[in-house]
Amino acid sequence: MGKIKLSEISTKAPKEFDKLDTKEKTEAIINELDDLQNLLYAEGKHSILIVIQGMDASGKDGVIRNVMGNMNPQGVNVQSYKAPTAEELSHDFLWRIHRHTPPKGMIQIFNRSHYEDILITRVHKWCDDATAKKRIDAINDFEKLLITHNNCHILKFYLHISPEEQQERLKERIKNPAKMWKYNEADFAEAKLWDIYMEMYEDCFNKCNNPVWTIVPADQNWYKEYLIAKQLSDLLKSLDMKFPGLKK
Repeated sequence: MGKIKLSEISTKAPKEFDKLDTKEKTEAIINELDDLQNLLYAEGKHSILIVIQGMDASGKDGVIRNVMGNMNPQGVNVQSYKAPTAEELSHDFLWRIHRHTPPKGMIQIFNRSHYEDILITRVHKWCDDATAKKRIDAINDFEKLLITHNNCHILKFYLHISPEEQQERLKERIKNPAKMWKYNEADFAEAKLWDIYMEMYEDCFNKCNNPVWTIVPADQNWYKEYLIAKQLSDLLKSLDMKFPGLKK
């Protein structure tokens, strides 16, 4: 597989995708996900970790609400990662991550993740290249551990938004009363570091790509939600799960 270059990947749906038709397909998949998640929970042999990364305003919260919100909350957990606390900083960088990995039967969603420790930390030079390399190796070993020792299946999504669309969404947070709570002046400052973020993301994708990253065009929410819902559905179906029989 060649190296991922975000500038060469569209942030919009291919022209052959019709919005209304795609939204209907997404709705059908989301309804099906409820049954598939119930089967995952009942069988208790597999776990799912969904990693969602993306620039500010790329729609991480919306994906979680609109794609995963129909599933039984007993079988789905969401963990958001912000700046580490003093306690978290006193441990290795994966400590706060590992304690939230999914047990068998569960779907765990990371809204941002362990990848922040090789993304924002490098953009702001809080982490040098030598430390970043050690963290990249640790992340690869960590994900391999989850897969091989706990039957965990990992889906990694990068929500690929254009800088123009990001600016529109950030400005909407100033004007729309329903979105004002999301407004953070610092988001505009981070947006000015766009090129550096893209460089760090590309390095992350190319060095931590097993399991592979899915680059999700995110300028149109309807297409973004379809791709993520379909990939989760396809994964769950591939597990050939069965309901357990009566306990003896």
